[in-house]
This record gives sequence, C-alpha cells and structure tokens, in this order.
Amino acid sequence: MKIGFIGAGKVAQTFARYFLQHGHEVVLSNSRGPESLDNLAKTLGPKARAASVQEAADQELVILAVRWPQAEQALAQVPDWNGRILVDATNRPLDQDATRTASEVIADYAPGARLVKALNTLVVDWIEDDADPKPELVLFLSGDDAEAKQKLAAVLQPGFFPVDLGGLVAGGKLQQFGGPLSGLHLDLIKQLKF
Repeated sequence: MKIGFIGAGKVAQTFARYFLQHGHEVVLSNSRGPESLDNLAKTLGPKARAASVQEAADQELVILAVRWPQAEQALAQVPDWNGRILVDATNRPLDQDATRTASEVIADYAPGARLVKALNTLVVDWIEDDADPKPELVLFLSGDDAEAKQKLAAVLQPGFFPVDLGGLVAGGKLQQFGGPLSGLHLDLIKQLKF
C-alpha cells in the first residue's frame, strides 16, 4: 500500500519505518516543502519519497501526524478528500474545548475524508525494541467507516493488535489525550501470560 504522511516528525518517521519494513511505500510531507525532506526520504530507503502535502494526501491511506496547533493549517492544503482514508494521530491539549472530541474537529478540517482515530495513544519508541519475540502492542482505533478501519488494521499487522473501539465520537473519547486509554500500553506477550 502507498501511505502518505502529513507531518514528518518523530511519530511520522517511526511509523514510516514500520510500514517500510513491512513492504509498503511512504510519501512524506511537511509545511516546509519536499526539498526539506529529501535527505530523510533517502535515509529511509528507495520506497520512501518526499512530496507536497497534496501529493501525500493523494495516497491510499493518509496519516495526519502534526502537532495539534498545525492540524487546521496542514489540512487546509487539501481542498477535497474525495473519500480517502485519513488517520488522525494528533493529540489535542487538555485545556481545549472538551465538548467535542479532537477527531470531530479534525473531521471538520477534512470534509469528505473517511476518518479513523488511531496511532495517538502509544509511545512510538517500541518499534526500536529488538526483543525476540517482539512485543505485539494493542493499538486502539475508532471511526464510523468500518472498511477504513479494516484497511488500517490490515497494514498494522504484524506488530500491532488492532482493537476497534467503535464510532469516532465514543471511541475517540476513550483514546484522545487525557482519556482512559491514552498512553495505555498493553503488550500481548506479557498480558496473556498466566
């Protein structure tokens, strides 16, 4: 699968490496333009490339991996999502309006996207863990489009155990920053031992 990233910080780079290790292609973008990411793309390997935000958003699966204050501006560069899958990996600060989930706000910024909330609850350093057997971490996801969640879950295996929390609002409340599942690391190898 071709996976686009809007944002190229630690979260994007970590998941890009994961996807590349499992045979996918990645397209990285940021607000400074593709030239600023050329060296990073070369470092990641031949299946990684730098592109504009719009080019990254044109991929089969797109991951929003920017800091919360940059989310609206980043998504404004994509005028039409045309039913593509957008994974919201952002975390909104706790002092923000709590009447709506962060992903409801992101949905407003990306009309026409098939939005899935995921990749935001885990500390990403686990990917560098070379333990054998490597821990398989539970990864929470939520959204209103079952097919979009299934596609994301498929590219997250092996390595993760995706758990569907249901709809975007109910599930998003559980996994957004400050929610009961935020930062909760469930390692299946350890958790399933009796």
